[in-house]
Amino acid sequence: MQSKLLQDNNGQKTFVLILDSGDEVMKCLTDFARTQHLAAAHFSAIGAFERAVIGYFDWRQKDYQRIPVSEQVEVVSLLGDVAQAEKGPMIHAHVVLGRPDGSALAGHLLEGFVRPTLEVILTESPAHLQRKHDAESGLALIRL
Repeated sequence: MQSKLLQDNNGQKTFVLILDSGDEVMKCLTDFARTQHLAAAHFSAIGAFERAVIGYFDWRQKDYQRIPVSEQVEVVSLLGDVAQAEKGPMIHAHVVLGRPDGSALAGHLLEGFVRPTLEVILTESPAHLQRKHDAESGLALIRL
């Protein structure tokens, strides 16, 4: 993965991240967030995956139903945020994946392996966001 700071305006920073074939998105984003000490950021991305795992949150089970995607797909839209959790920065991302026939899959991104590229624009805010465990859902939710 390559990254470059595009702008720094009073603590609001904008980065571009370019992921290459074989890079796993969630790991790269988490590593970048740790290295840059990100506490509040949002991002969007486009590109393609060779394979992925998306998730649908099952309210009754309080866990994500894993949906494997075992084919080359376009990343039509990838949106997410970064917030601080108990163990450091946490990435929350949703994705829309386009199949060769024009149909789409969508859900929470659990894993995504890039092929050939993923172009990410990430903007850090000078304010901090905190995620706290929510007993009802079992998820770490942003608390203002």
